[in-house]
Amino acid sequence: GENGAGKSSLMNVAAGLYAPDEGQIRIDGRHVAIRGPLDAKANSIGMVHQHFKLVMNQTVAENIILGLDEPRFHLDMARVKRRIEEVGEQYEIHVDPDAFIWQLSVGEQQRVEILKALYRGADILILDEPTAVLTPQEADALGQTMQKIVSEGKTIIFISHKLDEVTRFANEVTLLRKGEVVATEPVTPQTSTTHLAELMVGRSVVFRIEKAAVQVGDVCLSVRGLEALNQKRLPALRKITFDIHQGEIFGIAGVAGNGQKELADVLTGLRNATGGSFVLNGKELSNAHPRKIIDAGMAYIPESRIHTGSVGSLSVSDNVALKHYREAAGPFLDRSGLRAMSRELVEAFNVATPGIDTRAGTLSGGNLQKLILARELTTKPTLIIAAHPTQGLDVGAAEAVRNRLLEQQQEGVAVLLISEDLDELFSLSDRIGVIYEGQLMGIVDAATATREEIGLMMTGKGK
Repeated sequence: GENGAGKSSLMNVAAGLYAPDEGQIRIDGRHVAIRGPLDAKANSIGMVHQHFKLVMNQTVAENIILGLDEPRFHLDMARVKRRIEEVGEQYEIHVDPDAFIWQLSVGEQQRVEILKALYRGADILILDEPTAVLTPQEADALGQTMQKIVSEGKTIIFISHKLDEVTRFANEVTLLRKGEVVATEPVTPQTSTTHLAELMVGRSVVFRIEKAAVQVGDVCLSVRGLEALNQKRLPALRKITFDIHQGEIFGIAGVAGNGQKELADVLTGLRNATGGSFVLNGKELSNAHPRKIIDAGMAYIPESRIHTGSVGSLSVSDNVALKHYREAAGPFLDRSGLRAMSRELVEAFNVATPGIDTRAGTLSGGNLQKLILARELTTKPTLIIAAHPTQGLDVGAAEAVRNRLLEQQQEGVAVLLISEDLDELFSLSDRIGVIYEGQLMGIVDAATATREEIGLMMTGKGK
């Protein structure tokens, strides 16, 4: 189903986070009452959430055993870590048990959630967008893992916006639209993603984007020998060099945790570079304040739309105002003008919300992303840094976001597109740079490159 269709809400009922108003849940034919997470656990239900349920200032191992019935005063953490490593080896999910969650990339945090569920061994495993931050190879490996789990007599409920994964991994598919089941069908070799997409959104969806030819202009962003450290004070970027021209979409491919986050942070002023430089529209901006970089023409669609891209406790209107509060002529904001602009943006970008006074944190992922995109484009940028802009979005919302980026390209805006979705990179990018362990392994022409070529470079091989 689309964002806001009710998929996560329905599964949160099964996981004991929401209480149903009516209806029944049956497991193996018997009626069960799930009044909270402990009831779900007692019925062997585990859930990996789309928005992670992790304690940021605790380690991976501490998060995985949090809430388990472990001895309080004689906890054998060495045994716990060994077991985590065993599970990780078994399913090829490698995360350092001693790492703090705040030190990990989004992709690595996702792996912790999957490890946590596997460690606890639920009989019914609910996976909410588990492959959103995985490479195609990792998604295939997860598919094999799911097949192993199912072969042992366990059940998996697999929520995904990637319909090709549904046709590959699922035995049966149920489609939700606006809180109602519109279809339940067996998945067969004849099941098409086009058919599922039409059922899901209620209209035909264009999967392959036809890019119009764009004449690229002068260099907009020039990056030379950029270096930076990660949260552990270890090298995360190693002499990164590339140019992006006006009217060009430059893609960055790579497995999560290979320097993509640090690259976006440095270019937006959220992290200092330890070496090298970058120039935007002729201005040297290395280690400049984020406001100075914004004023030079940069817009940013961050990887985490919840923690970085918006303030969930503020209204839709106030989130729009975040980019404009310095434009006040005097000591007070023009509230009526900002509210009028917010209404126009909500309508123009088709943001589904009860109103502009609605808290941004209550919006679905797709609508929150459209709100962020609307806010960022109001500044008429010359460069957009889009970090995983369609991650976790349904086909309808992803289509809308991609079309907006293409519209900006047509207007001569440069786009740095950071994504782990190779299909997205191939369909949108003019050139693709592949990053591995902080190094740019090579830059290829998107029109002539192959998935195999890029896949090899993502593992440190190839060019």
